[in-house]
Amino acid sequence: MKVRALILAAFLLLWAAPAFSQACSMCYSTAKATSKDGQRAISKGVIVLLLPPLSFMTLGVWAAFRYGKKRDLEQAQATVLNSCLDC
Repeated sequence: MKVRALILAAFLLLWAAPAFSQACSMCYSTAKATSKDGQRAISKGVIVLLLPPLSFMTLGVWAAFRYGKKRDLEQAQATVLNSCLDC
């Protein structure tokens, strides 16, 4: 199981490698040439653009785990009930 997780992690990292090359030198030099206030505005803009998708993904993962735990609890209770009825 750990080997599968390791292979999956390696695959995802290698798959995302082209995204890291998107930081072109022209964008970097233009952003670096701006004033400190401009650099701060760019940083705040990145955070503002990052927060909504990150929030939705966090909410989705939380809901999935909550639903999974609730389903597992209901299945366990049903199993206990069925085993008691068989006695």
